[in-house]
Amino acid sequence: SCHRPAGQRASQEPGSGGLPEGVEYIPTRKKGKNPMKPVGVAWYSLYARTRLGYLFYQRQVKKARERYPHGHSVPQPYCFPGLKILPIPVLSNNYSYLVIDTGSGQAAVIDPSDPLAVQAAIEDEGVMLEAIFCTHKHWDHSGGNEALCQKHSSCRVYGSTLDAIPQLTNPLTDREKVSVGSLTFEALATPGHTVGHMVYVLDGGPFGSPPCLFSGDLLFLAGCGEPFEGSPETMLASLDLAMGLGEDTLLWPGHEYALECLTFASLLELDNSALEQKLQWAVQQRQEKRSTCPSTLGEEQTYNPFLRTHRPELQETLGLWQGVGEDPDAFRARVLKEVRRRKDLYQAT
Repeated sequence: SCHRPAGQRASQEPGSGGLPEGVEYIPTRKKGKNPMKPVGVAWYSLYARTRLGYLFYQRQVKKARERYPHGHSVPQPYCFPGLKILPIPVLSNNYSYLVIDTGSGQAAVIDPSDPLAVQAAIEDEGVMLEAIFCTHKHWDHSGGNEALCQKHSSCRVYGSTLDAIPQLTNPLTDREKVSVGSLTFEALATPGHTVGHMVYVLDGGPFGSPPCLFSGDLLFLAGCGEPFEGSPETMLASLDLAMGLGEDTLLWPGHEYALECLTFASLLELDNSALEQKLQWAVQQRQEKRSTCPSTLGEEQTYNPFLRTHRPELQETLGLWQGVGEDPDAFRARVLKEVRRRKDLYQAT
């Protein structure tokens, strides 16, 4: 069944000792499920640029299929007249998204990590796969491209030429638009996580839907991606670009990181009621293994520390003050860098 995004929140009170017993953090640093956690420049180079990364990805796929035969989360389709968005839980915490023009039966998939899971969704929905939109080159977002292209001869693969995206057929430039049936996607260049990272914005207007941002590893619920191939200034500019899309924009992230990110954020802002409420809701969702996406960009501005670099209360918590004559964006980039540093330390504990 389908439902439309709602702002419902849980009323459950978290336990005084932290998260309630039985809640699983997905992911956790100790479990090592996410190959893109900060583990050093050498490992990143091997993962992103050599066959070793592909072999590691294949191992991750195999282990995830064994551990989560039905996916790591219970997906909830979202429907509007003529449009269906189906999150597909893949690997241990990734999401692919099948976006369907229900009128024509044509569909696009964003970041098809596990081709078997994506193909199963395509067959269940009875749709024709016409396009693959890749946010970036990392195997956990692009590993299914080849197998799906072999299965669907008319399918085209879209992405940036600045990333070595497997099977890329249709390179995109910033602000370029692509139509799939009645669906219109706009590609936005958002470098930082990788040089060629792109996000995709679905125009919801024809369906009576808000815009939909498929953010890959740029932006998560209460978090953002590691700037593996960019500076804090670059990542800040990309985040600002995304936030310019409007508060009602639905955020569909590339990973299920909500509990980890919200718990970290709560350490930085102890008196943030919106954050506390969202964390309580996420605890309940994850206890039931339910997906936490989508959120909205308006929501994210109230609790995501990576989007609150302008907030005096966060700056004070971090012990940072704007220097005399310092450019405001340069200062915000310093704040972002410190939030990122603390998040990495939090992951490593």
